[in-house]
Amino acid sequence: MQKYQKRLMAVLLILLFISIQVVGVMAAGESYRNLTIGSRGNDVVRLQTELKNRGLYNSVVDGIYGRITRAAVISFQKASGITVDGIAGRQTQSTLYAKKTTISRSASTKNYTNDDLYWLSRIIHAEAGAEPYQGKVAVGNVVLNRVKSNSFPNTIYNVIFEYYKNIPQFSPVADGTIYNTPSQESIRAAKDALNGARPVGQSTYFFNPDKAAGTWIVRNKSYVTRIGDHVFYQ
Repeated sequence: MQKYQKRLMAVLLILLFISIQVVGVMAAGESYRNLTIGSRGNDVVRLQTELKNRGLYNSVVDGIYGRITRAAVISFQKASGITVDGIAGRQTQSTLYAKKTTISRSASTKNYTNDDLYWLSRIIHAEAGAEPYQGKVAVGNVVLNRVKSNSFPNTIYNVIFEYYKNIPQFSPVADGTIYNTPSQESIRAAKDALNGARPVGQSTYFFNPDKAAGTWIVRNKSYVTRIGDHVFYQ
């Protein structure tokens, strides 16, 4: 009998230990309630604010989960490769609020010439002079992805000055702003891109949806992210 009681006590202690561990894990993690049409509160305010920061929510942050908020959530879910249901549940919110590195870098890239830096900094300045720093690096990222792709010319200069049906691929070539002197920040962004910074991964296209519809890109390419006023596709 005593032997049985000892075994029972040992089992109970083990179960108690496991329950403490589980509770600790749950306490350490952030809890999320499902947010859907009609939801209200500070967690909806937080959701709308983060979506707005990412350029996905273009309305008033009012703490009310309506159709515009739902549409922004769906856009985020599609871009993140997670379940697309228009509901901001645990998966969506944990992905949205996850800490992320501003700029990711590859291990290394090949050496670049002064000519590469000259033209890359100019296209960055012309296309993204008013964009946040990450957006500047992202434009350089796109240009370099084109250089590496078999679908585009194989030098930075030729990518920038490529024409399709007599139309320049980059508007600064058409309006002459490609020749403007780049800012020091644009030069630094070009150096970062040349040294391996890849904030938009494999993207080879970008446009400003407030200025262009980008219909062909939207229909034929995959959305990657939005930085500032530019959306990026691969």
